[in-house]
Amino acid sequence: MYQIGNIYFITAIAVVGGGLFGFDISSMSAILGTNQYKCYFNQGPDGPPQCSGPRSSVQGGITAAMPGGSFLGALASGVLSDRFGRKKAIQVGAIIWCIGSIIVCASQNIGMLVVGRFINGLSVGICSAQVPVYVSELAPPSKRGRVVGSQQWAITWGILIMFYISYGCSYINGAAAFRVPWGLQMIPAIFLGFALFLTPESPRWLAKKDRWEECHNVLALVHAKGNRDAPFVLRELQEIKDMCEFERRNKDVSYFELFKPNMINRTHIGVFTQIWSQLTGMNVMMYYITYVFGMAGLTGNTNLVASSIQYVINVVMTIFALIFIDRWGRRWPLLIGGILMMTWMYANAGLLATYGSPAPPGGVDHVSEESWQISGPAAKAVIACTYLFVASYAPTWGPVSWIYPPELYPLRLRGKAVALTTSANWIFNFALSYFVPPAFVNIKWKTYIIFGVFLTAMTIHVFLCFPETAGKTLEEVEEIFLSDTKPWNTHVDFQRVVREEHGEIDPEKRLSYAHREREDSDGTGVGQHTNEIEKNEAA
Repeated sequence: MYQIGNIYFITAIAVVGGGLFGFDISSMSAILGTNQYKCYFNQGPDGPPQCSGPRSSVQGGITAAMPGGSFLGALASGVLSDRFGRKKAIQVGAIIWCIGSIIVCASQNIGMLVVGRFINGLSVGICSAQVPVYVSELAPPSKRGRVVGSQQWAITWGILIMFYISYGCSYINGAAAFRVPWGLQMIPAIFLGFALFLTPESPRWLAKKDRWEECHNVLALVHAKGNRDAPFVLRELQEIKDMCEFERRNKDVSYFELFKPNMINRTHIGVFTQIWSQLTGMNVMMYYITYVFGMAGLTGNTNLVASSIQYVINVVMTIFALIFIDRWGRRWPLLIGGILMMTWMYANAGLLATYGSPAPPGGVDHVSEESWQISGPAAKAVIACTYLFVASYAPTWGPVSWIYPPELYPLRLRGKAVALTTSANWIFNFALSYFVPPAFVNIKWKTYIIFGVFLTAMTIHVFLCFPETAGKTLEEVEEIFLSDTKPWNTHVDFQRVVREEHGEIDPEKRLSYAHREREDSDGTGVGQHTNEIEKNEAA
């Protein structure tokens, strides 16, 4: 069967799995504010034409059902991926998504809606964990950040497309206003399931299964247009062989190995990358943006249009990461993004505390049982800070939280490790989805203070503990963790990797990048090894 060899086309297909998560976010955020949804799932005393919808705690449960399923799906994906392959695991996720979407589309009550969203979550958990693994194991080092970060871009496109579909359907009378978009979200999953038949399997997974001829063919197809004798292909193949030989001497591949002394540091970094990405509050902004803008006095269609601007910003600003992330690296985007988002969160808290006041009974635009309101120029400032928050997240924590974890682990553990880190993302997504509606009711503007504190803590944590992994092969990253290099002493060497991929540096005549950084950080042998490297590169 014909197989696609261009890494960008492969990525475009695979990251549709990430787009499924985006579809879910906006199908809920755009629909939960509509009168059709509120009246069909109404739990308040009001009736048509003005309904209050599910209680805030119940709406939190409806929203949280998807990340709850994603937590279990992400954990299961590690076993599924290691046994059947990265590609087949994603295809299973696509099938599960279609089943869940059918149930959601046909929901007759809140219970059925929760079950359907939970099944959808199983799919999202599998795809969100294994798509980054799949494309990171196929991509060359100089493009790895770009292609893995495309998952985040696919999520932003999924959010944007589904939001406008849901917005358009809001003009339909009756239950079709939400059943149509919930049914249409099956289309990308059907495309994903069939299109993956045209893409190759991960060469590193094939190597793990001793399918070396297929591994060599895939490396040649993706990295050298089919040339099996290309220097970079041969070097990559040899590094994979060396790593596999080392790993076969360490055969324990259970989840427990991730918590052994030699691996616990990497596990904590990967898990906290995903936890912090949730504790930024970004997905809260996505799910409940109509609540936030409702506090600022925006109602009805005005609220929905203002919310959609946030999704456009998210798509556009993510492009900068796709272009520059491999030059920027991983540490600096995480640090700068944390500082900027912290600023906007504290600003919103200050504005709401200073200029806001309790909402009248019934809340603002009936978005909750009780809420907070703000008006005038201060309300516009809240909206502006919300947009700036999204613009700060999109090129930093958004893509890097998916790029970083797959780069941290050796081959034998990568599938399970990324499954574990992604499950941390989803369990916190679950908790926050459930927590935020009651938080807006009970502690109001102080919700922003909580997220501001999280952002402060995560910025400090990144500086002290997160090493740079950009500009290195996955095998070189392994060397960094085996050395004593301090995180703040690790740097990006993007140009070196590009030259090496094009055969301008003979890999047999150079020291590894990790070894060079280890020498530099120790202050021993710097001049000797630097001169040796420069001479080899010049040759």
